[in-house]
Amino acid sequence: MNPKSPITNYRLRLFLHLLLSILLFSCASPTPAPTPLPFARFILPTRDPNATPTPFQPSGQVNTPVPTFTLSPIPSATFTPTTPPTATWTSPPAPPTVASDSPTSPPPTAPASSRPNYILYATLDFNNKTAAVDQTIRYPNRTGSTLNELVFSVQPNLYTNAFVLNSISQDGSALTSYTLSGQRLTVNLNQPLASGAATTISLNFNLNIPAKNANDVFGYDFNQINLTDWYPFIVPHRGGWILHDPMPWGEHLVYDSCDVELNIKTDSGVILAVGASPEANGEWTRYRMYGARTLALSASNEFLVAETTLGNVSIRSYYFNGYRNAGDDMLIYASEAVETYSAQFAPYPHQTLAIVQTDMDDGQEFDGLVFLSTDFYAQYNGTARSNLTTIGVHEIAHQWWYSLVGSDHALEPWLDEALSTYSERIFYENNYPANVSWWWQFRIDFFKPSGYVDATIYDYGTFRAYTNAVYFQGAYFLDELREQMGYGNFSKFLKTYAARFANGHAASADFFALARETVNINYDGLIAKYFSGSY
Repeated sequence: MNPKSPITNYRLRLFLHLLLSILLFSCASPTPAPTPLPFARFILPTRDPNATPTPFQPSGQVNTPVPTFTLSPIPSATFTPTTPPTATWTSPPAPPTVASDSPTSPPPTAPASSRPNYILYATLDFNNKTAAVDQTIRYPNRTGSTLNELVFSVQPNLYTNAFVLNSISQDGSALTSYTLSGQRLTVNLNQPLASGAATTISLNFNLNIPAKNANDVFGYDFNQINLTDWYPFIVPHRGGWILHDPMPWGEHLVYDSCDVELNIKTDSGVILAVGASPEANGEWTRYRMYGARTLALSASNEFLVAETTLGNVSIRSYYFNGYRNAGDDMLIYASEAVETYSAQFAPYPHQTLAIVQTDMDDGQEFDGLVFLSTDFYAQYNGTARSNLTTIGVHEIAHQWWYSLVGSDHALEPWLDEALSTYSERIFYENNYPANVSWWWQFRIDFFKPSGYVDATIYDYGTFRAYTNAVYFQGAYFLDELREQMGYGNFSKFLKTYAARFANGHAASADFFALARETVNINYDGLIAKYFSGSY
């Protein structure tokens, strides 16, 4: 059971209360009228905008009905420890289509041989909060130079005793010269890796999953385990290895696009939320993602699951008892977001979207999966004027501005955060146009944002100052850019941007070069207004 009390539907209670009052008033009875049913007005708690790392505020209410759908259970994996079979490499299928009249063709998918390929066999002991993992990486050297070492991100090693590396090898031979310090694993290769060549790295490791806190998504809670950035991955190489220092706010990791296959077992009755659909693979349950940055999952034996499809994309909402109204409605908003963004940007880049409730202060995106705070579900007022909707569709927009189009999230976070924030406006104008003015006041104007859009995650002393500049000044900038370009040209620009940099990396210079290519006008004044640099 979730310890937080379910939120009673305000409108239903108000209707019943008024109906009872009318009936009592109209009845001429000599006996005293019965005491009315207890009724408490639903008031959202006020949140201090400086007291939380989440760029949102309490939401208002409006009667915005949403359609209904059916609840579908997801089959659970079973826990049976066995030795993992030998990894085999598979080619990616064609990317999914969303609708037959989609205005753009699917983004290009690089062949499996040109991207890093990760295969994992993981045994998750849900009750004991541990995992045993065999991992195989096929890494093609596309750096243009010979490599004598590889650098991995190992985020679980930032938690005390959470990561235990048992063995690591290259092409079947043990690697003995390596250093693991904090998040960085540097491995000296037995044989240099020439440009254009590929090598296979095998690792065996254990996770002692730590308890999570409200500021983090990784770890276990009383009824849930979240595994995010939970396995070692080789960081991008652009003239050097890119692994930035963590910060209390913002994302510091940069990812290459890769193909990931997860084969997993866990305890009976545990439901897994993954950004891919489950497949049978002998005694394992397999999930495959192509052209992804990372594969995250959430596990719980208390999930309720609502499911729908849009074209051949499966959309699933995972939530807990007491939050059915919010969990069910989030499935509708997610479907609307996928349909809108697929038409406005590019077809949805994966075959599955999972929306997962979790106890944290914010929302967080991963490939094919987004986490949303339990507070958003508890505060949900039954309308699109809510944190659940705005933050939900923001995180979903990251499937295009993070998962499909990669960027440096530490040094140029505006490329995904400003675009995802402004995508919220695009969502509302296409689905709830009467709420666009509300959105500007609620999400942007309320905070009186200032600062340079091209700030890094290290440039401001608070998360509020950082989000005011990157998220909200970024939304102002994109709105003015749209006006300056013209709406049709701006739409063309976003589609070309998504297609050109699909499964790759974009930088600020790429963004503005494409803007000038799309509409050859002078953007210098706009850049000077919002940016610290020239582009």
